Amino acid sequence: MNSYQNPLRDPQDRRLPRIAGPCVLVIFGVTGDLSRKKLMPAVYDLANRGLLPPGFGLVGFARRDWADQDFAKEVHDAVKEHARTPFREEVWEQLLEGIRFVSGTFDSDESFESLKKTIVELDTTRGTGGNHAFYLSIPPSGFEQVMSQLAKHGLAERHAGTWNRVVIEKPFGHDLASAKELNAVVERLFTPQEVFRIDHYLGKETVQNLLALRFANQMFEPIWNNHYVSHVEITMAEDIGIGGRAGYFDGIGSARDVMQNHLLQLLALTAMEEPTSFEASQLRAEKKKVLAAAHVPQHYDLHTARGQYAAGWQGGEAVIGYLEEEGVPADSKTETYAAIRVDIDNRRWAGVPFYLRTAKRMPRRVTEVALSFKRAPHLPFTVTDTEELGTNALVMRIQPDEGVTLRFGAKVPGTQMEIREVSMDFAYGGSFTESSPEAYERLILDVLLGDPPLFPQQEEVELSWQILDPVLEYWASLDSQPDQYPAGTWGPESSFEMVARDGNSWRRP
Repeated sequence: MNSYQNPLRDPQDRRLPRIAGPCVLVIFGVTGDLSRKKLMPAVYDLANRGLLPPGFGLVGFARRDWADQDFAKEVHDAVKEHARTPFREEVWEQLLEGIRFVSGTFDSDESFESLKKTIVELDTTRGTGGNHAFYLSIPPSGFEQVMSQLAKHGLAERHAGTWNRVVIEKPFGHDLASAKELNAVVERLFTPQEVFRIDHYLGKETVQNLLALRFANQMFEPIWNNHYVSHVEITMAEDIGIGGRAGYFDGIGSARDVMQNHLLQLLALTAMEEPTSFEASQLRAEKKKVLAAAHVPQHYDLHTARGQYAAGWQGGEAVIGYLEEEGVPADSKTETYAAIRVDIDNRRWAGVPFYLRTAKRMPRRVTEVALSFKRAPHLPFTVTDTEELGTNALVMRIQPDEGVTLRFGAKVPGTQMEIREVSMDFAYGGSFTESSPEAYERLILDVLLGDPPLFPQQEEVELSWQILDPVLEYWASLDSQPDQYPAGTWGPESSFEMVARDGNSWRRP
């Protein structure tokens, strides 16, 4: 049984909300920032929207010596501070009845026996029906021990009419070999259909809108190819530094942290062919075709760039460089800026470079996908008429100002023929009365429903590592430090040279 079927819902009417069936959500690592700022507020927001059933249980597992009421207070405070929807006492009271906490460590048999008793109690008293989702909000190093304990204590046993699922947060390994090892650990206990790899970018409304923009509108399909598109830029820029996360970030870097998952998934959704439907198998099949055809061209010194932020100015304040951050070794070669060119060897995209970049300490926080179009083959204007005309572009803004921008040339008012670049803008905030759900709301609900389209499968993960691994190996072979760029700027000079070799230039988001 994959998901709960609402008896009042016509299965043909997708406009009606999907409501999860009775179940228990167990969060390992529940005291971390992700759980406090995203997961627990998302659970409350789902309950507030009426998308969780009365028979729902939330179990936290962590080292803290807490009782159930201590954990409930932690959830309450997180909800009050970070929830998207207004706080309602009646919703909280209903959710509170199913909140439990288990104190323990991953190596403790006693702790997992206590977890088993807690889940059985919820199945009985809350009517959660033996349906369990295990959310591993923990480092990958802890996966094997948790999986071993779940198996040892019978927490993932299959019974008729019930389900067990596991949720894994990125990173999915640190290279292809480790990704395969990690998958082998997880799939010893769970089938591929029971494994949900969370990439929260795929839950963002604008990523969903990318598919709607492409496949619901006839006007874009004829120009979505190498006959009209000059190049594609996929940018994820952050205006913050590592923020005390040196223990996690150093040795991983921006490419592993963001490019292997978020950006290559955005590339696949941008470049894939139209699926026959939006069923999981069809959507994944088209993404896998694109990733299998994608590669970074040889001569990685010409088609990649890496950098580290140095001291500079951010938002009017002086900030330190990466090597001065607490916990970062003085000789660290970890990149905070990563850019690569990706080519896709198929008929639609042959000859169109896809430029991917991600960085910290950029001038502003922005994530976008931008298609830049070729110049018109003939311009019946004088050179001075069009000297302020840029290239046409279609920009899909993922965050923070979600929407779509179309840039094109228009005549400046006046007696002379002067053409300048202008923008036509669509913003979610100004077009719909309903606010966009947080990504984790959508993804957690999909896990509880057993609906997998937004979750990358292992084959997609491995194909992404096959694209990135050669670049990472090349960077690791270099004796030099990554190129320095002042905080608050758009990256090292080498990144501008990388795209300039193709006759292109980075957009200024």
